[in-house]
Amino acid sequence: MPTERWPALLLREWMPTYATLHMWSQIVGKICLASTPLVNHFWNVTFRVTARGFATQTLFHGAREFQIVFDFIDHQLVIEAADGARRTLALEPMTVAAFHERVMSTLRAMDLDVRIWPVPVEIPDPIPFAKDVTHASYDREQAHRCWRVFSEAHRVLTDFRTGFIGKCSPVHFFWGGFDLAVTRFSGRRAPERPGADKVTRESYSHEVISHGFWPGGGAVADAAFYAYAAPEPDGFRTAAVRPAAARYGTVFGGEYVLMYDDVRASSSPDRTVRDFLESTYEAGASLAKWNRAELERH
Repeated sequence: MPTERWPALLLREWMPTYATLHMWSQIVGKICLASTPLVNHFWNVTFRVTARGFATQTLFHGAREFQIVFDFIDHQLVIEAADGARRTLALEPMTVAAFHERVMSTLRAMDLDVRIWPVPVEIPDPIPFAKDVTHASYDREQAHRCWRVFSEAHRVLTDFRTGFIGKCSPVHFFWGGFDLAVTRFSGRRAPERPGADKVTRESYSHEVISHGFWPGGGAVADAAFYAYAAPEPDGFRTAAVRPAAARYGTVFGGEYVLMYDDVRASSSPDRTVRDFLESTYEAGASLAKWNRAELERH
């Protein structure tokens, strides 16, 4: 059967699975953090969107290499090593505590013992993974549907990325915020943010314009595309951007948001998202006086 393009994502149905899956992804993400050398802006810890779900980058345990994959078609967590060792764990309703124990014990059984800081990040009132019996939902349809939305967003963001020949991130998934992002750089150092922690200093060491997608459930309640410039140039928040449904807000300090439902309701969702990406980039780059002639493909 053909796959639905830009499927609906209803927060009231998706939220219980989101809350659990966010914590599960953080457990795997922290394994990435412990098993890869630091790459600029913490790009080493991100997941890739694949034809079946989300996958870590290649991870390292001594001389061994391994990878962890969330498969949202067969609904399995797959752990594979380069020497052929392979284990699968069913993605099914279970507490975060149970998922944490199953993943870590499976790694130990594969002689891939990894130590992580077992507390989630980027959420209010975090519960240590081993004690989290609150989040325990996994609806297969909702997990699959969310991955399909991420796949659509990934496709358009990847196409958008090709127009920039300066330093640019991959289109990748950040498990801390549970969002997909692609970030362009001017090449200039950014002023250090007062009171910034180590992660923030590394992430925003240089001027950026970033675009991405949230599936809802956090500071922005419903699914949305976003765009921001850091540092934000004067005039950015009042710039003329497209489409008319895009709005500027200060949920995360200052960003444009285009709600996913507005994308789905448009006559051409792909074109609507591209208009949003291109117009917000053009506004930020022009106002910040980026050297666009050297940074863009013509």
